[in-house]
Amino acid sequence: MSLVVQCPICQSSVPWTDDAKFKPFCSERCKLIDLGDWASEKHVIPVKSPFEAGLLDPDLLDDAGFEQDDFFKE
Repeated sequence: MSLVVQCPICQSSVPWTDDAKFKPFCSERCKLIDLGDWASEKHVIPVKSPFEAGLLDPDLLDDAGFEQDDFFKE
């Protein structure tokens, strides 16, 4: 017995076999709808900025000599 999954777009049953051409989608149409959702940023992977994640402390950057308007100074 093969595994059967639901198409993420239309919820139809999709057998999880080697010959299922568009798995996990049931058709090329559903696959392209999903691709369009990612391209239009309807789906996104949440990412925190380094400052939000606590990886960079703005005060430490100031102490390291990174000042505003210092970029092109020689």
